[in-house]
Amino acid sequence: MGEKQLFDTERLIPTYFKMALPVVFSMVITLIYNLADTYFIAATDDAMLVAGVSLCAPVFTALMAIGNIFGQGGSSLIARLLGKGDGESVRRVSAFCFYLSLLVGLVIGALMLLLRAPMLDLLGASENTFSHAEAYYQVIVAGAPLVILSFIHSNLMRSEGMSTLSMVCTVAGSLLNIVLAPIFISSFGWGARGAALATVLGYALTDALCLFFVMKKSAVLSVDVRSSHVDRNEAGQIFSVGFAAALTNIASSVCVVFMNQFLRPLPNGDDKIAALGIVMKITMIVMLILVGFSFGGVPLFGFLFVSREWDKLKRLLRFCTGFMVGLALLESLAVFLLAKPLMRFFIEDQLIVSDGALMMRWQVAGMVFCAVTLLYTCLFQAGGKAVQALVMSLSRQGLLFIAVFMLLTHIAGYDGFLAAQLTADALSAALALVLYHKTLAMGQ
Repeated sequence: MGEKQLFDTERLIPTYFKMALPVVFSMVITLIYNLADTYFIAATDDAMLVAGVSLCAPVFTALMAIGNIFGQGGSSLIARLLGKGDGESVRRVSAFCFYLSLLVGLVIGALMLLLRAPMLDLLGASENTFSHAEAYYQVIVAGAPLVILSFIHSNLMRSEGMSTLSMVCTVAGSLLNIVLAPIFISSFGWGARGAALATVLGYALTDALCLFFVMKKSAVLSVDVRSSHVDRNEAGQIFSVGFAAALTNIASSVCVVFMNQFLRPLPNGDDKIAALGIVMKITMIVMLILVGFSFGGVPLFGFLFVSREWDKLKRLLRFCTGFMVGLALLESLAVFLLAKPLMRFFIEDQLIVSDGALMMRWQVAGMVFCAVTLLYTCLFQAGGKAVQALVMSLSRQGLLFIAVFMLLTHIAGYDGFLAAQLTADALSAALALVLYHKTLAMGQ
């Protein structure tokens, strides 16, 4: 099958949805897992437990970032090697990524355990939330090798065309977590430690299944320690792509730390941290669907770039912009109107519900701008515009957000905290459009 048959550019819109919908489905699986995990923790009606677990969200995001260095960096190189028919190099690269990620996970986990107290203080733990945060933190960082490893083979398998098996492994781990979480948290009374243990065991199952399929089904991927070596050029390709992929996760973690640090000293600061933790998971409903439709179009955008079909690219981009903006409006309007019922679904504490509903409405107020930012960031990535893609990746949930956050909280305090994300979203969307018109609109 030729490229023109694979990418039906005469039927751009159906082709776009054919490619985007499976990505959206994967996002929905992630969404269900995240909401279920939060629900079981919040179902205890212990605000300090919710806050303590929420404080550790940046730790998990950082571990995900480390996993993506080897998972996305390795899969990118492996895809190119497969295109060249270089199976031997694929075996070396896959084994290298597997064992190095395992080693890095062990080192990172050990260091984070040794630095437990200062790390928890940095994350924003108070005397009220410290015990819960510490219990969750200890188990998660002890399981760091398993968490990091889960991002390796799940990515590498997709590069070989085993997307369905990769999804099976991820779904199985998520389902195990969902089953174990209420048992460990409430039935056994293990609280935060139980929530973390259920999460780590879910990743352990994903790792085991991925390893099984790699050893039994893969024609080229390897875990042979004798093959786990790469040359300098290959290492450079892995890390250059991997670090770029990890930056977004790291920037997001830093932003959450800034927000928690601001909230901690406020009156009822721990309750506000608990509210923010729930709000971030609920607004992820809107975000992940937008992410799925944005990233789903990348292969088609990339093909149109390579084939220099500028008129079709601009026509597709106009449709996608309108579609994404409309979708963001509908989603954010629903969340805006249902803010309090959504908060009550997770927790009954009236103070947390009230604070959370206000935060949630401010968070989704800028989702239209967020949709534009996500779409154009993916467009830059597809077109090989690495600098522009990096600038956009570090804007909405990165350096731009931090600058806006610090300025607005200094000027307006808590009101500035509420308005920071909306402001960063609007500025990021404007930046995306400026970069587009400067670098792409004229067919460059």
